[in-house]
Amino acid sequence: MSIANRITAELRGDRTIWMIILMLSLFSTLAVYSATGAEAWKSREGNTTIYLLSHVVRLGFGLFLVYLLHLLHYQRFKNFAPYLMLIAIPLLGLTLMFGATVNQASRWLVIPGLGISFQTSDFAKIALILYVARELTRKQEYITSFKEAFMPIIVPVIVVCGLIAPANLSTALILFATCVALMFIVRVSLKYIFLLGLLGLVVFACLIIVGKFFPDMVRVETWASRVSEFMTNPDGGWQVQQSKIAIARGGIFGAGPGNSLIRNFLPYAYADFIYAIICEEYGLIGGVFILGLYLMLFFRTVKLVTKSPKAFGAFLAIGLSLSMTIQAMANISVSTNLIPATGLTLPMISMGGTSMLFTSISLGMILSVSKYIESLDEG
Repeated sequence: MSIANRITAELRGDRTIWMIILMLSLFSTLAVYSATGAEAWKSREGNTTIYLLSHVVRLGFGLFLVYLLHLLHYQRFKNFAPYLMLIAIPLLGLTLMFGATVNQASRWLVIPGLGISFQTSDFAKIALILYVARELTRKQEYITSFKEAFMPIIVPVIVVCGLIAPANLSTALILFATCVALMFIVRVSLKYIFLLGLLGLVVFACLIIVGKFFPDMVRVETWASRVSEFMTNPDGGWQVQQSKIAIARGGIFGAGPGNSLIRNFLPYAYADFIYAIICEEYGLIGGVFILGLYLMLFFRTVKLVTKSPKAFGAFLAIGLSLSMTIQAMANISVSTNLIPATGLTLPMISMGGTSMLFTSISLGMILSVSKYIESLDEG
C-alpha cells in the first residue's frame, strides 16, 4: 500500500476539513516563526528556533488529539457532557477568585506542583456546547414549557457565560451567541430565546455594577476604555494602527515569508494580531485565503448537519464550528479595526497552548461526526 493510500485509510471523515486543518497548521507554523522574531531578540538574543520548536510541539500534540478524537464515535461525547460541566463551573469559579493575572486579566489557572497554566474559559466553552447539544437533543421534541427550557438549558448558559465574562467578556459573548444560535436552529420557542437574551442583559448589568465596587474582579474599566477608544479614535490605538500598517504594507501579494517589518513594533504579533502579519507577508491573497478557510470549515460543517441522521451529531458539529468561526471573524475584525480590541486568538494559527489544545479537540469532535456520516454513505 502506498503512503498516500495509507494516509487516506487512516484519516477518515471529511477530506476538505482535513485539508483545512493542514493548511491552517502550515500557516500557523510559518506565521508564528516569523512573528516571534522581535520577541526572540528581547528574551532569547534572537533565537527564534526555541519559539518555533515550542510551537511545533504544541501543534503536533494538537494534531495528534484531532486524530485520536476523530477515531471515537461522537455519541461517546454526549455521555461526558454532564461531568465536564461539573468540572467546568468550579474551575471557572476558582479562576475568578485565584486565577493568575496575565495582561490585566485573571483568565489563567495554574496547576499546583506542575507550574502549568491554562485558560479555563476554553475548557468551559467546549463543555457548555457539548452540554447544550445534549440537552437540546434529549428535549428536542418537547421544549414547549418553561420547565423544560429554563433549568436544563438557560440556567447553565447564564451561569457559565456569567463566570467567564468578568475576565474574558469576548469569549463569553461568543459562547452566548453560539448557544442562542443552537436554540434557534433547533427551533426552540422564540419566547425562551428572548428570555435567555433578557437574562443575559441582566447578568451583564449586574457585572457592571459589581465592577464599580470590585474593579479587580470585573474588568469594567477595560471594557469601557476599549469601546471608548474604538468610538472616539477612528485610527484605533497603537496596536490597531500597527496592524493596519502591516496589512497596507502587504498589498496584494505581500512582502514574502519572514519579511515582516511591523512584527518589530506590534505587541502580541504572534497571538492576537497574527492575522496582520499574515497579510503583511502574504498580502491580500493570503489574508483572503485564511478567511476563506474558516468560512469553508463552517459551510462544510453545515453540510454535515444536513446529512446527519442523529440530532446530537448535528448540534455538536454546528455549535463547535460556529464558535470557532465567530472567534476567527472577531480576531480578524480587530486587526482591521472593525470592532474594539478583544484579546481573542486566531483559532489553530495563533501561538498559545490552551487555544491550540481546545481548538484541536473541537476539530477532532467535528471529524468524528463526519466519519460516522461517511460510514453511512459507504454502507
